[in-house]
Amino acid sequence: MSFTIRYDDNNQELMVAGSMSPQSAGELGELRKIFEKSARTVNGTLYLNVKRLIRLNNIAFHELAGLVARTCQEKPELKISVVTSSVVGWSARKFSKLARISPNISVEQYDKQFYPGQDVLEDGGFIPILRTQTKMTWRHEREILPRHGLKPGMAVADVCCGIGDFAALIYKEFTPSRLIAIDHAKPSLAYARKVAADFGIKGIEYVYGDASQLLLDDNQFDFVTCRHSLQVFDRPELILKELFRICKPGGRVYISNEKNSHCLGEPRAESIQWTYTEVAKLWDHFKMDIELGPKSRRYMMDTGFEDIRMESFMVTNLDGDPQDFADVIQAWEDVYAGKMAAERGDSEEFIKKFRQGFQDHIFAALHPKGYAGWPIWVASGRKPA
Repeated sequence: MSFTIRYDDNNQELMVAGSMSPQSAGELGELRKIFEKSARTVNGTLYLNVKRLIRLNNIAFHELAGLVARTCQEKPELKISVVTSSVVGWSARKFSKLARISPNISVEQYDKQFYPGQDVLEDGGFIPILRTQTKMTWRHEREILPRHGLKPGMAVADVCCGIGDFAALIYKEFTPSRLIAIDHAKPSLAYARKVAADFGIKGIEYVYGDASQLLLDDNQFDFVTCRHSLQVFDRPELILKELFRICKPGGRVYISNEKNSHCLGEPRAESIQWTYTEVAKLWDHFKMDIELGPKSRRYMMDTGFEDIRMESFMVTNLDGDPQDFADVIQAWEDVYAGKMAAERGDSEEFIKKFRQGFQDHIFAALHPKGYAGWPIWVASGRKPA
């Protein structure tokens, strides 16, 4: 049995993490002591956070349930909110039973809406185009990664791995000693495992997980990557805090993000510029920040990283086949001017103009004398030794 229990007075939150499998209720004396003490001091709502409780046997569950029930009887004015995560599949099902004890007990699944815009960005139709995007960015990143500290033989974690193609490229190019790829989207992970199987890759651990509450121990990895993901999460500092935690002292964390309003094209530059400025506003409506790229340095400094390295590169229609770039832009239009704009309630007139900018960007990408660009910022920081 290996678990921790900690009470955060500032948030009125009791956090239980690890594996709780006692042979008898007598082994849970510390749990009872801390739970009862925290319940006495709290007014309003006590939050019981079990997001990182990865194992719980029946003895422990009954003891915890008993504590919750007695507290509700002894302090009927107190509300108890149990916070679970879908990452631990049994958690929500098991703890939902506690809500039957008293109307003052509620059970919520923390990551039910993990990303505000997750449902639109995880549309199955968007998955295939991600491989094209990675193919275009990899031409740059395979040269950039060594400058940010990635070397063969390292233990590597790719957090928010998406469809897993970046992890597969790292595996083939840098032969890490260990490579774990984590994502919160089950369809993406299923696709990732298929890609790995198609390529005959058996050395990647694909794991379902929550980037802001990773079920990984501290100080495990020499190099941690998280690409195009902080911009999708409404509280990127929470993800960075976790990346920092699982990174070894002296290791590095590498992130990439965009500034979509700086997408460009020629000819028809004005229409293109207008559309991508509107893309940034659209993302902001869904509490996402596709302008985060240049802010990466500040975020990393605030998290506590040292030796922060930062650079940007421009993916263009000249990076291989221009049609690849055109296909990516078309996928953006389908999602942004389709489901997202409709969900925001945009008018037909606005959507028509919005779509035109994407089509003009495609025109620039395919024009024999045209130029189209998509800027990306990368940053890395060292965890202090």
